[in-house]
Amino acid sequence: MAFGGGLALYHVLGVATCVALLYFTFGEVDLRHISLPSLPASGPSPRAAAVAAPFVERRGAQLFLEGEPFYPNGWNSYWLMDQAVEARSRDRVSRMFRAAAEMGLTVCRSWAFNDGAYNALQVSPGHFDERVFKALDRVLVEAGRHGVRLILSLANNLEAYGGKTQYVRWAWEEGVGLSASNDSFFFDPAIRDYFKVYLKTLLTRKNHLTGVEYRDDPTILAWELMNEPRCTTDPSGDTLQRWIEEMAAYVKSIDRKHLLTVGTEGFYGPTSPPSKLAVNPGIWKDNNYGSDFIRNAKIPDIDFASIHLYPDIWLLQQRATVDEKLEFAKRWVASHIEDGDTELGKPVLTTEFGLSHRAQGFDPAHRDVLYRAIYDIVYGSAARGGAGAAAFVWQLAPEGMEEFHDDFSVVPSEHPSLRRLIKEQSCRLAKLRRGAGKEAKRALSACAAGSS
Repeated sequence: MAFGGGLALYHVLGVATCVALLYFTFGEVDLRHISLPSLPASGPSPRAAAVAAPFVERRGAQLFLEGEPFYPNGWNSYWLMDQAVEARSRDRVSRMFRAAAEMGLTVCRSWAFNDGAYNALQVSPGHFDERVFKALDRVLVEAGRHGVRLILSLANNLEAYGGKTQYVRWAWEEGVGLSASNDSFFFDPAIRDYFKVYLKTLLTRKNHLTGVEYRDDPTILAWELMNEPRCTTDPSGDTLQRWIEEMAAYVKSIDRKHLLTVGTEGFYGPTSPPSKLAVNPGIWKDNNYGSDFIRNAKIPDIDFASIHLYPDIWLLQQRATVDEKLEFAKRWVASHIEDGDTELGKPVLTTEFGLSHRAQGFDPAHRDVLYRAIYDIVYGSAARGGAGAAAFVWQLAPEGMEEFHDDFSVVPSEHPSLRRLIKEQSCRLAKLRRGAGKEAKRALSACAAGSS
């Protein structure tokens, strides 16, 4: 009996593996209609698994999953959707998720936008490329296969992948734009309507592989309104604040199951006390670019706050030493976690941080020291049940993706010491959950696989 059951299991696993390979390679296998052998029928269908899986939620200043505090370790790979469009590059997505799972990483932040650029998701206002939507479908399924949840960003302040510049250009070309300023993205009624059409289309998208709408898929941990929003023409912060309030309410009117964050870098603004303004780096001490961290994060529809950290860029004019960059980094992260604990009552995630390998005098050991310092602060907060929920490396990539590298890119297999450091953080955060939940068990399994 045991022998026969084992053979049946091998057959099922073999078929399942082939199915997974087929859909991710060719993108046309609909998992809703795949028939696996009837014995043993132990696992739910992909649709049933997605619908039945628990959502990450917020309780006060902590993330929760399955009734327990959730302490994810994460990373950024912004290019997932783009690379899942064409068959020749899809294996990069699989390899990245596989490498991440081996390090115990459980959350990835990535772009769910591409406006008017190559492989655009939105080719013009309200018009979408189904090929690219299917690519995002594949990313969601592949993430779920590796036990990874996603934070999906919905727009870009920068011009890469279209950004707010593309929305302004569309409105201007159609003769409905109020201004050619990029900041009209935040106040032009026509552009705000463009963005709402995109939001509704994305949130109600039905995954062609699982049949599950995005708003019902717990593989998505959260939506992020915009990557690094700035409104430089209104340093009071009022314009950006009104936009966040309006768009956050709109997202929540469609999807109340998922968490929502703004995507800010963390700059303190006009409503912050002098002690907090003094934490701002370099030129940001006097110019917050229209953002106001505490005020933005207090919006009721915003579930958690985000910050970014780039001491190389932010302290460039001061010609900061390595030690000065490190001290600033620790002060920056600790200050915002304190805000989450005392002022906001919400989790704070460091959703981007990195150290440039092109900085003068760079040594890989410097990066290891910075990463460890940030990880220690986050772990210390998590261990005491504080607001410091996670820190996400910017950015990770598998081998052979040099065209997507920037000053901060890391290929884990090429940097063993950093890979070990990332894995150690995953392990100690997972241990805080004492193995409760699938995510923690996967991370602890990766820990048990060795220290390499």
